[in-house]
Amino acid sequence: MDPISFAYLAAGIGAGLVVIGAGIGISGIGAAALEAMGRQPEAGNALRTTMIIAAALVEGVAFFAAVICLLLAVK
Repeated sequence: MDPISFAYLAAGIGAGLVVIGAGIGISGIGAAALEAMGRQPEAGNALRTTMIIAAALVEGVAFFAAVICLLLAVK
């Protein structure tokens, strides 16, 4: 195998891990926010806002990692 094949393989595996990690992170955020809203319904708006901000940060990290994987494949 030539080195570029390993780069494609590493980029594919890395992108898959990025998607799995982002999914686990966002699902954890959502589960915790829904549980907190169930315990204190009056705090729903504040919890929703915090959940969206945290999910956006997780997505930002996932997007950065996906870009790194693409750069690895192109190199």
